[in-house]
Amino acid sequence: MKFYYVYILQSESDPKHYYTGFTKDLDSRLKSHNSGQVPHTLKYKPWRIKTAIAFTDRKQALDFETYLKSPSGRAFAKKRL
Repeated sequence: MKFYYVYILQSESDPKHYYTGFTKDLDSRLKSHNSGQVPHTLKYKPWRIKTAIAFTDRKQALDFETYLKSPSGRAFAKKRL
């Protein structure tokens, strides 16, 4: 079965910084964030996975990522995830 992941990273160098993303390969994606291959997360590396949620439906995963990046989604994540 194929999984799609929505993840929240927390900066280890500045723990108040978070990054939300989507991937099919969580381990590989974390490595790319920590090796500096992702310009948006370069400044606050290294990162650790704070939360990862697996979906079997790609569209549901992408919709959830979009929600988490919205103001109400960020409030939900801060309170519940």
